Amino acid sequence: MASTRASGTGRHAKVTDSPESDAVELLEPTAGSELPRHNFFTRLYTGTGAFEVVGRRKLWFGISAVIIAVAIASILIRGFTFGIDFQGGTTVSFPRGDASVSQVQEVFRKALGKDPESVVIVGAGGSATVQIRTQTLSNAGTDKLRTALFDAFQPKGPDGKPSKQAISDSAVSSTWGGQITKKALIALVVFLVLVGLYITFRYERYMALSALAALVFDLTTTAGVYSLVGFEVSPATVVGLLTILGFSLYDTVIVFDKVEENTHGFAHTTRRTFAEQANLAINQTFMRSINTSLISVLPVIALMIVAVWLLGVGTLKDLALVQLVGILVGTYSSIFFATPLLVTLRERTEVVRTHTRRVNNRRKPGSSKAGASKAGSSKAGSSKDEESAVAADVEQPEHQPEAFAATTAASRTAKPAPGARPVRPTGARTGRPSGKRNTRRR
Repeated sequence: MASTRASGTGRHAKVTDSPESDAVELLEPTAGSELPRHNFFTRLYTGTGAFEVVGRRKLWFGISAVIIAVAIASILIRGFTFGIDFQGGTTVSFPRGDASVSQVQEVFRKALGKDPESVVIVGAGGSATVQIRTQTLSNAGTDKLRTALFDAFQPKGPDGKPSKQAISDSAVSSTWGGQITKKALIALVVFLVLVGLYITFRYERYMALSALAALVFDLTTTAGVYSLVGFEVSPATVVGLLTILGFSLYDTVIVFDKVEENTHGFAHTTRRTFAEQANLAINQTFMRSINTSLISVLPVIALMIVAVWLLGVGTLKDLALVQLVGILVGTYSSIFFATPLLVTLRERTEVVRTHTRRVNNRRKPGSSKAGASKAGSSKAGSSKDEESAVAADVEQPEHQPEAFAATTAASRTAKPAPGARPVRPTGARTGRPSGKRNTRRR
């Protein structure tokens, strides 16, 4: 009686139920039993190497070079819009009421005889305020401007009545701005040095160089976006910049940790090259990077909505903007820049070059497989000859019958059939089991 069942390899197994044997015969797959084919997103989510990153590193290096060129050109041509904390100056603010930007600029011009640097409306509805930014004013100039603004717009205080106290002003000296800039640069340098030392001792120098290059890419790109769009650079921007550098470093270290795991002892195997192992590591951490970025972006977007449309807090807006830009840039650099750069640096070493040649030589048709099969056949032949020679050298006892001697010699060389019961050793005269282990040489 025969029955057929499906095996785990996609083939059908035919089982023959007979007392003689329990052999299982594999049949070829039929037309309707093909292996399932997963789509791109399934392979990408399971990390099976669906997305080629390292193999197309020239493309990603080209895109990264264009991004860096645009960022540097914008920094050199347009420059930055520094906040009052860096440049110094005077800021005057009051409840908006019915005032417009053009009306405020006109009042400022009539009062001081020059134009303000910027006039912006922050917030919306009843909580909206007008912020005027200008060069550092003297006490007399500030009082003159406050009087002109009160006469023109009659801003209301907390009690709902017009009050001159509703107009506030603050001044920052240029010396304070210089100190802020100096401390920000010192913090950035210390951060980069500590990062380089940690990665060098934890992993290797090539990973440290790649991670630092990715951080420089993140810094340059984020600064270029701020210069290109005209975002104001404030102390909150510096804090956010250090935050997104930490996020980018975290994502890069996650990928590097998987690369180290995949390439551990790679020189002793010829299954994949170093570049292929690194690309597999990127695919295995790809969805983790995307999920982490999405989870990080959602609170930042919510912070921007609250800061811009609800509260009108400029500090929160600057912090949210730099974090949003930094998260996107950091995710890109950790996947498409840091790891391809690591592979490029490692492929310049002799160990990786030799291993890559070994893998390529093994993959040539007729090179290693044929040699391995030939060696296996010759080894099997030599083993068979040695077995025959050992069987021929065994002496037969004189008191044993000729038939029993032939059976004993055959049992020494013959291999048991699959599923057969083991044969226990018997005594020489009685033929009954002796209970002793068979210690004959095989």
